[in-house]
Amino acid sequence: MINHELAADNFINDLERIAQVRADISASLNKLAEKISQAELAGDSSSGKLSLERDIEDITAASKNLKQGVFRLLVLGDMKRGKSTFLNALIGENLLPSDVNPCTAVLTVLRYGPEKQVTIHFNDGKKPEQLDFSSFKYKYTIDPAEAKKLEQEKKSAFPDVDYAVVEYPLTLLEKGIEIVDSPGLNDTEARNELSLGYVNNCHAILFVMRASQPCTLGERRYLENYIKGRGLTVFFLINAWDQVRESLIDPEDIEELNAAENRLRQVFQANLAEYCHVDGQNIYHERVFEISSIQALRKRLKNPQANLEGTGFSEFMGALNTFLTRERAIAELRQVRTLARQACNHTREAINRRLPLLDQDVNELKKRIDSVEPEFQKLTHIRDQFQKEIITTRDTQARATSESFRSYILNLGNTFETDFLRYQPELNILDFLSSGKREAFNIALQKAFEQYITDKFSAWTLTAEKDINTAFKELSHSAAQYGASYSQVTDQITEKLTGKKVQVNPTTTSGDDNSPGWAKWAMGLLSLSRGNLAGVALAGAGFDWKNILLNYFTVIGIGGIITAVTGVFLGPIGFALLGLGVGFLQADQARQELVKTAKKELVKHLPQVAHEQSQIVYDAVKECFDVYEREVSKRINDDITSRKSELDNLLQQKETRLINRESELQRFKTLQEDVIYNLQKIEAAYSNLLAEYS
Repeated sequence: MINHELAADNFINDLERIAQVRADISASLNKLAEKISQAELAGDSSSGKLSLERDIEDITAASKNLKQGVFRLLVLGDMKRGKSTFLNALIGENLLPSDVNPCTAVLTVLRYGPEKQVTIHFNDGKKPEQLDFSSFKYKYTIDPAEAKKLEQEKKSAFPDVDYAVVEYPLTLLEKGIEIVDSPGLNDTEARNELSLGYVNNCHAILFVMRASQPCTLGERRYLENYIKGRGLTVFFLINAWDQVRESLIDPEDIEELNAAENRLRQVFQANLAEYCHVDGQNIYHERVFEISSIQALRKRLKNPQANLEGTGFSEFMGALNTFLTRERAIAELRQVRTLARQACNHTREAINRRLPLLDQDVNELKKRIDSVEPEFQKLTHIRDQFQKEIITTRDTQARATSESFRSYILNLGNTFETDFLRYQPELNILDFLSSGKREAFNIALQKAFEQYITDKFSAWTLTAEKDINTAFKELSHSAAQYGASYSQVTDQITEKLTGKKVQVNPTTTSGDDNSPGWAKWAMGLLSLSRGNLAGVALAGAGFDWKNILLNYFTVIGIGGIITAVTGVFLGPIGFALLGLGVGFLQADQARQELVKTAKKELVKHLPQVAHEQSQIVYDAVKECFDVYEREVSKRINDDITSRKSELDNLLQQKETRLINRESELQRFKTLQEDVIYNLQKIEAAYSNLLAEYS
């Protein structure tokens, strides 16, 4: 078992080590791009460019992302779970006041900055606003009563605010940690739904719970709707574990304490175990931690390097450290190494094609270029075939997913009476007849229906995501096959041009490295671009179809469906209940009438909802595959174009000037030495880190 007994300073040291390796590899990538760019510029006055623009672009982007990269942690938790105290203990400073009202619903990103300040980013085009922390707290927190009123009216406290960035010169943040503090879970369904957008763009989720309130219905619903089955890394932090002892009649009774703690552990394990399986392995003890944030905070305020034994923080920070530095960082750097190898191989291949052609006169060069035209047509054919397969998969999956949604919605009425039992609010017919209580009941009923719709919709989306993921996996396999065929043709082009058989490149160490760059991207082996989180620029995957899907599905969600069946919450149910008369004996009848009338209203609107919203589902799935197809086609086109340009550049130079062969040989030798040198630096940095953490 992994030893997680690491203090805060060990965590900082490991983060600093990773940050240094990132910086070193980023510098080598940048140098690699610089050397290739310089050689391409020199080609203008010699034998022509090697057309390595795509490699320069990719490794430059990777270098920038690696240098700016952080480990992003999303903190989730219901109200009154000690989330602020936990954050303060984690960062080692009493930064976030525990009395800050959680009803602001402003997404807050905590990151490093040389000075303490807060920047508010707006969604209406207004310029960002800079504040000190006290002003931020005063301006963007509201009275709980006002927050409740706004929630009832379905209004946002700060509708024009996109997110807030809190900058602090803290060591933990400086070493590459960024914390995203989301709104509480015990909020509107619309806000909970927004949290899914944050979830998809973070490295790990820190889910704060409380020992005295083990796995509430709200927490279980959130885990079921937004976490389950999505392949996310979640650390569950059971806060205030020290209060278990304080709640006992005799806090000194060890047997009573052990019994109470074991009962709690059984409850948490029963509810959280299914979220702690990775590749079939149960890692519950590496993901669930009993902590005391207040004790850890007190110790760290006195001494940042304090021994946190007994607070649960040493075990938690050790597990988090292992995950971030030994798993995520290694995986990230492995992708960068693959990218560097690819750029090095492309450069060497281009040089090996160019050298034999330097001795050819213009006529012979033209003849050789003409001879490979059939092979270029084969490359275009491979592109067209893969493009066709993507589009066919797109249309099939979009239709299937849309029809799945349509059928699912139309069948909601079949199980509504049973399903809605767990959601319907407490019904007292006497209260309902009181006009003052009637409004409160209607609000409770609407919230219950929102929860019901959200849960049902979430269950369907999880199934839909699995089906779409399967389709992309199949396309990934196809990309590998098309990539292998593509490489065979490009080898044939090289052999025809140079008259020499292509040799396996010595820097190639695995089968994956033989695939062309576009195929690596299509197979998900490269991560080059930057994602987005509520307007905050974040490092993301090269292609994340789930974010595309989310943008569409948020439009459907509870909003689209509930709007379509607003009548459920208004007249029909009210009139039905008022007609029952008064009396205790009517309570059960009233409940039955409520469900019956709700079902009647729901079923009446379902066909319209299914028809209108299924088109949105179709468009969402289609867009996922369209984005994938556009990027794949662009990358294949770029590769074909660059190969043709490489030959055209040489021919053009031969037609216009006398090329100094010896000078070119020396230039290419220097370029090859430069790219190999920088690749070796990247390989060494990666290997050393791997050995250190293995």
